[in-house]
Amino acid sequence: MSTLNTSSLRPLYTASQVRELDRRTIAGGIDSFALMQRAASSAWHSFRSRWPQARSVTVLCGGGHNGGDGHVLAALAMQSGLKVQRLSLKPLDTLSGDVARAAELATAAGVSFEEWQPSTTLSGEVIVDALLGTGLTGEVEGSVKQAITAINTASQPVLALDIPSGVSADTGAMLGTAVEATCTVTFIGDKIGLHTGEAPAYAGDIDFRPLGVKAQAFFDIPPTAWRLDEAMLSEALPPRSRTSHKGSLGHVLVMGGAPGFGGAALLASQAAARLGAGKVTLATAQEHLTASLVRCPEVMARAVRSGADVAELPANADVVVVGPGMGQEAWGQAVLQSALQASTPLVIDADALNLLASRWPTLRRDDWVLTPHPGEAARLLGCSVADVQADRPAAARALQRARGGVVILKGAGSLVAGPSGLVVCPYGNPGMASGGMGDVLSGMLGALMAQLGGLEQSAWLGTMLHALAGDEAAKAAGERGLLASDLASYARVLINP
Repeated sequence: MSTLNTSSLRPLYTASQVRELDRRTIAGGIDSFALMQRAASSAWHSFRSRWPQARSVTVLCGGGHNGGDGHVLAALAMQSGLKVQRLSLKPLDTLSGDVARAAELATAAGVSFEEWQPSTTLSGEVIVDALLGTGLTGEVEGSVKQAITAINTASQPVLALDIPSGVSADTGAMLGTAVEATCTVTFIGDKIGLHTGEAPAYAGDIDFRPLGVKAQAFFDIPPTAWRLDEAMLSEALPPRSRTSHKGSLGHVLVMGGAPGFGGAALLASQAAARLGAGKVTLATAQEHLTASLVRCPEVMARAVRSGADVAELPANADVVVVGPGMGQEAWGQAVLQSALQASTPLVIDADALNLLASRWPTLRRDDWVLTPHPGEAARLLGCSVADVQADRPAAARALQRARGGVVILKGAGSLVAGPSGLVVCPYGNPGMASGGMGDVLSGMLGALMAQLGGLEQSAWLGTMLHALAGDEAAKAAGERGLLASDLASYARVLINP
């Protein structure tokens, strides 16, 4: 799998791409209002499957096509016997085209109407957000902002149509304020912005409904990214050959753990061993050798006092993981210098990334995987963390273009940018917001690279395995108190189905 195998992956699109898919579908003979009805019907089915006992609903409609979907859904709810509160931010006589037709359909179905006011009580058991859709580019303001605040301060669950109002469909950024949905039902093409940035805090569960549109049939509209799926694991990690031996399963060298900072390197080396590397060597400060022997005696620990102690080690490994607990002082600089001088493929993490930004600002390699969190990415790009988070897909792509190889931009909805394109990891949970998680990821990546060879494939699988292991650990004992050292045992189970 040296190039991106998309057979088991969901394509992701930008808002403009989905609008073009919508336009071409209509041009191909499907009436635009019929497509709006399909969307509303799909949303209604999603509503009913999630809240089958609900007897009332509040639908907040904006003035655009998203609002039109809401009007039709209100009609369907009324026809199914629910009590419907239909609120619109625009007077009905100002609506036009399909949106006006949808509003008339709801009125004809007996749905009452009132213009939304800040004092309006949202009375339905479930609230439907049909305010903005995917066309938003600037910050939310005015009455829409007030309506979003009212939705978020209500106690009812929320179904968002296409995307939570206030979330960018392209970047996942929250544009001033955004609806906090319980579930988002999205149409025609899944949007990249639903899966990264701040969107995971707002979208809730994502229910994709293609409405009969086969997006990938439009070959000249290639997806902007792909969504990873755990079905990839069995394909990429089949049962081992009965004649496998440790020499055939790769040798990972972990370089890190400056004096006083040994934990990160120990986590990385143990993760590499648990993910199946045939041999793991840890090059670390002498004071950490005893801890390494106690924690994981299978790891071959070597004392490092200066760069001379590691000069020959990278050439004897298949993959070098450098950076965990390394620091940016003379010790760390010497270790990184030794790693960079070798031709061995690299995983660059933690302070090694910060040293790249400060001491090797233009260095580019095609045989490394960089694993920055937003702060490290900002330093590498020479911008602010806010700039990175405002458009995570653009930041990941820019960093990969500048530095080569493969870039994993960590965070909610981690992104992997490589020569084959951009993929998004939809797994992981807030319990993983704890120290050492990135060190475990780097060790996992090293192990997979040593066994599989391909950087890009290993980056996809490592990012996904790391997140899935975190999810399994959270299922077992909850998110709070989840430690990085918990992940390796769960990841081991995942790679041995």
